[in-house]
Amino acid sequence: MPCMPGIGKKSGCDEMNDVAIVGIGCTPVGEPWNKSLREIAVESTWAAMNDAGVNEVDGLVVGNMSSGNFVDQESLGSLIADYAGLGNITAFKVEGACGSGGVAFRTGVMAVASGMHDVVCVTGVEKMTDVVGDSATKILANASDREYEAVHGVTFVGLNAMVMRRYMHDYNARREDICSIPVNSHKNAVHNKNAMFRREISLDSVINSPMVADPLSLMECAPICDGAASIILTTRERAKEFTDTPIIVKGSAVKVDTIGVHDRKNVTSMTATVEAAKEAYNMAKLTPKDMDTAELHDAFSIMGVIGLEDLGFVRHGKGAHFAAEGQIGIGGKLPCCTYGGLKARGHPVGATGVYQILELTKNLRGEGVVDAQNGIAQNIGGTGSTVSVTILGRDI
Repeated sequence: MPCMPGIGKKSGCDEMNDVAIVGIGCTPVGEPWNKSLREIAVESTWAAMNDAGVNEVDGLVVGNMSSGNFVDQESLGSLIADYAGLGNITAFKVEGACGSGGVAFRTGVMAVASGMHDVVCVTGVEKMTDVVGDSATKILANASDREYEAVHGVTFVGLNAMVMRRYMHDYNARREDICSIPVNSHKNAVHNKNAMFRREISLDSVINSPMVADPLSLMECAPICDGAASIILTTRERAKEFTDTPIIVKGSAVKVDTIGVHDRKNVTSMTATVEAAKEAYNMAKLTPKDMDTAELHDAFSIMGVIGLEDLGFVRHGKGAHFAAEGQIGIGGKLPCCTYGGLKARGHPVGATGVYQILELTKNLRGEGVVDAQNGIAQNIGGTGSTVSVTILGRDI
């Protein structure tokens, strides 16, 4: 098998395995007060294993942002492997802030591609609602530059609000156009039984919702919530042993940027997304025009707009208008966030990237809401300090 461009060549390997998704599973996103982190993680892990028809895996990669702060529990690799009955396997946690799920998926892909593991489970999990008051906001702020941003009291909402204000200034963008991002996500969440908010919202309700950090309103921000999602990976050679509809990982990249927004030359574009997308497209030998659907990291409305631009779908400054025209809706030119995105499906930070991969997989299998041959997912950690871009496609 040929090396996967960007993985095999850089590692010095002569050959790398092509990687396929053969199983998916998740829990509903919400506030399950009667379930612990380990319970929802095991639930999604078993669901993915059942979907793949496997009763054992030889590796487990856990994506999680801050279990030590949210639920006073670390060592998630051991914890989840133990309670899922996976035995003495290789298991560990990886962290990339709100992009932990995407980083975990990339780690699982590398494990299978390298040949070091044969069947790997990637589980993203976060239990955020067990803390009270403003604790969640403080915990999430740990993904910013603690000594130069968070120490002054700035929150992630505040940082994104400043980015949005600069974007509106630089491109003369209308706030109502930017607000079409959450409207689209809520419209799509209606058909997702696992979404936290399964209801449509109007543009006026977004614009007139309480202001959180000017110009960002409440209905432009993803919720605090809990959830777990899992993916089973194996080689393309073995995939047909498990499913008739394997989905191929055509491109996978993770890039980083300065952790502080203030250190960037341009705050209205995320260099980590641009570079990760460039590598993923090159690996897949595809372009933005080949993508049939996209999962944007719409934790805040402005991030969805900038994501459209950084992934190469529209020129910079045109993302808000593209969304407002309805081009990102189901039936539009590029259906985005087809299961509700972070805003309506919910954003359990360590699990979000895995939910995105799961939702792309459904669409590519022919089980989803759009007919897609290829799809792309963007998962952001921090305010663009860590970004994963994944391209999936049908096996042909």
